[in-house]
This record gives sequence, structure tokens and C-alpha cells, in this order.
Amino acid sequence: MAAHGNADSSGALNGICHTKYIFLNPNRSLIVNNFIVKDLMVPLSEYATVQEGSTLFEAVLALEKAQEEFDHEHTPYHHRAVLILNQNKKVIGKLSQLGVLRAILPKNERTQQIEDISRFGFSTRLINSLREKSRLEEGILDDLYKKATRMKVEDYMQTPSEGEYVDEMTSIDTAMYQIVIGTHLSLIVTRGDEIVGLLRMSDVFAAVFHAMKSGELT
Repeated sequence: MAAHGNADSSGALNGICHTKYIFLNPNRSLIVNNFIVKDLMVPLSEYATVQEGSTLFEAVLALEKAQEEFDHEHTPYHHRAVLILNQNKKVIGKLSQLGVLRAILPKNERTQQIEDISRFGFSTRLINSLREKSRLEEGILDDLYKKATRMKVEDYMQTPSEGEYVDEMTSIDTAMYQIVIGTHLSLIVTRGDEIVGLLRMSDVFAAVFHAMKSGELT
């Protein structure tokens, strides 16, 4: 399948995301060093979002919907987080799949004792046996749906740090340093004071991998 459009001076195609271009045109040379963040970012309109005040269950539904609607020819990587918006449509936080799992795990005196014990160097086998005993006696994931419908996303979201924002005109190699040094799975892309998308590590990796295959990084 061929992509349509002409490459502009930055190496991007008019009217098409460069990540899609990578997979639709595997034999065409790509100059990663000429990429900027906006060439690889996922536009905010294509990302999973929920309003502040939404429940954890609503966030999971939004993530599922975004994955179903996302064009799988665009990239093989699915969304793994939901962005939280305030009343002014500004991003105030991010809730990852890991964050959802952390939220639904029970937090009581017994589970806290087990976590405290785990910090003293006991084996994983012992810690897991204690967790399994707790699960059998208390039911770790009982009433999961009820839990998720009571929890509010803002209580479990991660508030982005300064190091998680990147301007859309930043070069991809500079953004790579920001991702690696900060161990971020994604960066929030800005245009002035406006948030316009996300740059995902998976998409940056795909671009670099393609450049390796095409011999650009040799």
C-alpha cells in the first residue's frame, strides 16, 4: 500500500503521520535525524481521554474504545494510558494500565504488612505465598466492578512532571534523550501553551528500528 502526499522540507509527509508512513512504505529511506517530534506524535484527538471526575471504569472503557478505533495500519502498538482532562480541556494527568492495576489492588493492614516484609530481602516465593494466602482468605479482586465504578481517576492518575513535556518542533534525537534519561513511556507534546499530542516510546523505537534496517544508522 502506498502513502500519498509530498514530503516537506522537514521530511514529513503532508497530511499523514510519519509513523504510518514508516509501515506503509518500508522500502523508502527515512532520515531519522531530520525528524521532529510532531512527525511521530499521536495527535491528542486520537488518544484516549476522560474528563476529571470520571471513574476508573470509565477510563478503562475509554482506553478500550481508543484501541478499537485506532487505525491498526498506523502502528502496531496500542495505547497503554488514558489522559485526564479538566473542564478547560487541559491535560492534568495520565493513568496508565499499570496505574489501573495498582488502584484496584486492595490496600489494608494485611497487604501493607506483606509489602513491608518484602522490603527486607525475603524471597519472591515467600512473598507470593503470603499474597496467595491473603487472596484465598480475603479475595483480592472481589467486587472488582464495584471498586472501579467508585474510584475517581484523579485519585490515581500521575501528574506529569516538567520532564514529560516536549515541544513539537524538538528533534527526535533530543526527545530520545529525554525519554531514556527520564525513563518515560511517552512525552506530552506541546505547541506553545497548548497540548497537541503524545510522543510514545514505541513509535520512536519503531522509527529507529526502521532506520537500522534501511542502513541509515550505520
